[in-house]
Amino acid sequence: MPSSTIRSISITVSDDDGAAAAPSRRPRAGRRKAVARSLGQRAVRLVARWWPVLLLLPAVALLLFEASRLRASSPGPSPPVSSLGRLDPTTRLVHGVREPCLKLLSPKSLANVVFPEGTRLDSVVSRITYKTDDDDYDTYHSEANSTYLLQHAEATRFDLFTGFQTLAEREDSFKVNETVSVHCGFYSDNGGFKISEEDRRYMRACKVVVSTCAFGGGDDLYQPIGMANSSIGRVCYVAFWDEVTLAAQEAEGKVIGDDSMIGRWRIIVVRSLPFVDQRLNGKIPKMLTHRLFTEARYSIWVDSKYQLRRDPIGMLEALLWRTNSTFAISEHGARSNIYDEGKAIVQKHKATPEEVEVQLTRYRQDGMPDTKRLHGLKALAEASVIVRELTPATNHFMCAWFNEVVRFTSRDQLSFPYVLWRLNMHGLSMFPVCTRRDLVNSLGHTRKVKPLTQTNSGSSTTS
Repeated sequence: MPSSTIRSISITVSDDDGAAAAPSRRPRAGRRKAVARSLGQRAVRLVARWWPVLLLLPAVALLLFEASRLRASSPGPSPPVSSLGRLDPTTRLVHGVREPCLKLLSPKSLANVVFPEGTRLDSVVSRITYKTDDDDYDTYHSEANSTYLLQHAEATRFDLFTGFQTLAEREDSFKVNETVSVHCGFYSDNGGFKISEEDRRYMRACKVVVSTCAFGGGDDLYQPIGMANSSIGRVCYVAFWDEVTLAAQEAEGKVIGDDSMIGRWRIIVVRSLPFVDQRLNGKIPKMLTHRLFTEARYSIWVDSKYQLRRDPIGMLEALLWRTNSTFAISEHGARSNIYDEGKAIVQKHKATPEEVEVQLTRYRQDGMPDTKRLHGLKALAEASVIVRELTPATNHFMCAWFNEVVRFTSRDQLSFPYVLWRLNMHGLSMFPVCTRRDLVNSLGHTRKVKPLTQTNSGSSTTS
C-alpha cells in the first residue's frame, strides 16, 4: 500500500517521465470535452427556449434609450400653477384639421364693437319683481304665524336673506308670465351680505362686470389677462371677499390699495355672510349678479379657481351676440344626466346621500325626465363660467336656480337641469368644454375653505 502511493505520487509530480504521465492526461482531456459538449447542448436548449426574450431585450433597450433622450430634450410635466399666464389658444380637430375652440374678433375689430341696443329675443317675461319682508309682513310677522316661521327656518336653509319660500310659492316661481314676482335673496335688511355704500356706488356704475368670489380664506386671486386695450375702461372686475379671505391674503402680502384695488380687481369685502355653508354664500355673487349690479347690462362669472384669459367684450360678442343668445354656460364634460350626476356627487362626498336623495326624489315627483338632452341642449352644465345679459328672463332663471340650491344641496350642477326643464328659457346656449378651456386657465383650489361659525357670521341664521 505505501509503495503504490509513492509510485502514484512520483508519476504525478514527475516532469521527466512523459510516457508515464500521458495515460493520466488523456482521461482529463476527455472529461473536458464532455463538459464542453454538455455546456454547449445546454446553451442550445436555453437559446431555443428563450429566443423571443433575447430578441426583445435589444428592442427594449433601444426604446429606453430613445425615451431617455426625449426626456432630456423636452421639459417634464408642469405643476398645476404652470398654466398661470398662458395665452396660447386651445384647439380641436375638425375633419382632420386643427382649429381654435373659440374664434374671437381681432383687437382692431373689438375696438369698433358697438353694444346692441337691447336684447334681440322676444321673451315672455318682461318685468320681474323681488319679494321682500315688507311684501310678506302679514304672513310672516303676525303672532299666529311666528311658530310656522320658526319651524320652517329650522327645517331648511331659508332665512332672512332668502325669505321663506313655501312649496306653493316655489311652484308659482316656475310659471312664465309677462310679470313674475319671486324670492331672490336680499329679502330683509337684516338678512346679511352687507356691502359698504362706497362699494355700492362703484357697483352701480358698472355696465359690464366680470366677477368672482373667495369666502372662507379660499382661493388666491388671479389677474385677468388677454384683454384688448379698448376693453379695459369698459369692464369692471370685481372680487368679493369676506374678512377671513382678506386676512389670509394680507398674510401673504396681497394688500388692497388705497383705491380698493389689487391689480385690475376691485376688492369688495362683504360683512355678515348669511349662511354657515360657505359654498352657499358663494352662490350669492355667482347667481344674483343682477341684485348686486343693478345698472349692469352684461355679466361674466368666473369661479375663483380660474384665471380669465380672454377679452370680456370679445366673449360677449362670440358667445351672446353672434349666437343671438342671452345666456351662455359650459356643457358638462363628464356626464349628461341629472341622476348620474347625483350618484357622482355622493361618490365624491360632495353631499350626503340623504341630501341628494331628497332632492332627486322631489324632482322625480315633479316629473323630471331621465334624459341626456332638454329642449335641444345637453341636460347637464358645468357652471364655473357663466356669460349672460341681465334681462328679466335671465334674472328670473337665476332667481329660481338660487332658490333651488338653498332648498336642496349647494351643488348647483344638480339643480340646473331642473330649472332648465321647468322654465325652458329662450336664448340659452351651451358651449363645449373645449371653449371653456380656451376662456380660462385652470389652477385648482389653493386652500381649504374655513366654514363660517355662528359667532363671526354676524347673523343668527343656521344652515
